[in-house]
Amino acid sequence: MPDAAPLLDAAWRIDPALVRRGVPAHVSLLYPFVPESALTDQDEKGVRSLAASFPAADLLLEEVVTESGFVAVTVPGLQTIVDAFRTQWPGLRPYKGRFGAQPAAHVTVAMGADNPTAAAHVRAAIGSLLPLHTRATAVQLVVPTEEGWQPRFTVPLGVPDGP
Repeated sequence: MPDAAPLLDAAWRIDPALVRRGVPAHVSLLYPFVPESALTDQDEKGVRSLAASFPAADLLLEEVVTESGFVAVTVPGLQTIVDAFRTQWPGLRPYKGRFGAQPAAHVTVAMGADNPTAAAHVRAAIGSLLPLHTRATAVQLVVPTEEGWQPRFTVPLGVPDGP
C-alpha cells in the first residue's frame, strides 16, 4: 500500500524506533500465517483463490486507533477480505490474540509507542495526513527470512489464477 507510506514516514520522524524499517505500509490479512516450513500447496491455492474472489478496491483511510503502544489507521474497505482469510484458516489466531478474536483491518503505523506523549504525537502527525485515498490491487504472501520479510508470490485481486 505505497500510498500509505507517508503515515509511516511521519511516525519515523517522531521516533525511528517506532517504525519497522524495511516493512512497507500494508494491511496484514492474517498474521501470523502458516509457517513457511508447514505451508502446503493447498494453502497457496487458498490464498490465490481468495485473492481472485475479491475485486481490487478503492479505499479510504481516515480513522486512527491507538491501543497499548500501537498506533494504526483502520482500513474498513478490506475487512471483508481479512475476515475471509480468517475463515479459511480458522486455527490461526490473528496477532496471537493480542487484539482480540476479530481485530480490524488496519495499517500499522507505530509499534512500541508505550510513552503516551509519543503515541499522541504520532496520532497528531498521521491525523494531519488523513483522509487518505488509496487502492488495493493485490495480495502478497510474504515469509520471514534471515534477511527480513521476503515475498513468496503476489496475486492480483479479482483475477483468476491460471486456466
